[in-house]
Amino acid sequence: MPRRKSLTRRLIQHLLLISLARTILTAIGRGRAWDDWDERKLQTEPAEPRKHTRRFVQTLSFCAIFCAGLALSAGAGNGVYSLLGEDAASPAATGATGASGASGATGVAGKTPAAQSVVHVVQAEPPAAARPTVVPARVTAKAAATAVSRPLASSTASAKSVAVTKTHVARPALAKQTKPRSKPKQSAPKAPALDPEVAAFPSATVWLNRAAPDPTPPAARLKVSFARQLVAFSRTAHVDWALVLATLRAEGHNGRVPAGSSGLRALALKLAGFGGRANPWAATLAYSGDTSLADRVVALRHYYRAVGLASLVNGLLSQKADLQDRVLHDQRLQIYPGGRQDVAKGHVDVRVLAVMLYLAEEYHQVTVSCLISGHHLYARPGVVSAHIYGRAVDVAALNGVSIYGHQAPGGITEQAVRSILMLPGGMLPAQVISLLGMGGPSFALANHADHIHVGF
Repeated sequence: MPRRKSLTRRLIQHLLLISLARTILTAIGRGRAWDDWDERKLQTEPAEPRKHTRRFVQTLSFCAIFCAGLALSAGAGNGVYSLLGEDAASPAATGATGASGASGATGVAGKTPAAQSVVHVVQAEPPAAARPTVVPARVTAKAAATAVSRPLASSTASAKSVAVTKTHVARPALAKQTKPRSKPKQSAPKAPALDPEVAAFPSATVWLNRAAPDPTPPAARLKVSFARQLVAFSRTAHVDWALVLATLRAEGHNGRVPAGSSGLRALALKLAGFGGRANPWAATLAYSGDTSLADRVVALRHYYRAVGLASLVNGLLSQKADLQDRVLHDQRLQIYPGGRQDVAKGHVDVRVLAVMLYLAEEYHQVTVSCLISGHHLYARPGVVSAHIYGRAVDVAALNGVSIYGHQAPGGITEQAVRSILMLPGGMLPAQVISLLGMGGPSFALANHADHIHVGF
């Protein structure tokens, strides 16, 4: 391969020409320029005596400057030549071996005439990561020599190995970029399990966090005058006022004044004559002759006794504080500590309070297993459970009988579900879930073997 000294020779030639030109100009600088000649005065003037000492000093100074520049240029040329000719003299350039060993990311290249150096940086990922990615980068010859001569740190061998390979190419062009492999598509995260209250049910309720209207609308509230007559006539006949009112409502008298004074007195006396005080269901059956009507009358009687006459006159919402106090002090209701805190703080819906008192009135003992505290947040992905809003209750036992293991037809669970479904219109739940599906808002789910869910 021919020695490359063209750069040094050119520098020397240019410096010699510049020095020669400056010497010539200096030699004739003491004369006058062509434009200074006066054509009108062509007479020959006597020449000034030459000062050999001054010219000798100037020449010596320029020679010193020339020699200094020549030495500087020669030193710089030798440095550049050593950098360019270092790799040309070596038979091959061998790169550093990465973490993958002899079979891993190792670069070896032969001798090729080149005017520019290209450094390939290969990053070898750990075994658990993706395959190594090759990243090309253009650097100067000085940076390439520094990168090759610098030893690899011992700490990088355990995490990431960097293999540096310097190759010479005949044409100054970037190395081809290796297209990184696409990462494997990650499977979408699984949605959380659906809430038991809505799983596998096509017409599940969508719960909205909005204030519910009073279950006893103003058109269905009793007038104060009628309420006074109802209590007075029932007391005279020795019969429960709730039984008399339930009989009127079951027969379709839904106004604020279901009956006049004479009709109300006559009904109270008839129910008392049929033994309404001792056996309300038998008295109603003797009065109407319809078992379904008798069942509904008994259910309405329990509800009216549970909420009280003041709630039927002024509405349930006006009596919420009284209902909360009754729930907390009713010995028939067994509520877990977290649920009692929910009731005491006023977070439980008034309809749930009424349902708990209603079941206590009919079954004399109710075990509440869940209100708000202790229940998970979502009923299904994106929908908050009715328990969180205080609009649902889970009943685990009735009259001392556990719901678990007693959901056979005709058992305590079926009786309770039928009683809940006979509540008045504004108090009818949106969901009544157990192992028994009895129509309407009632349906069965296999994971409700130990409780009855009542949600509004």
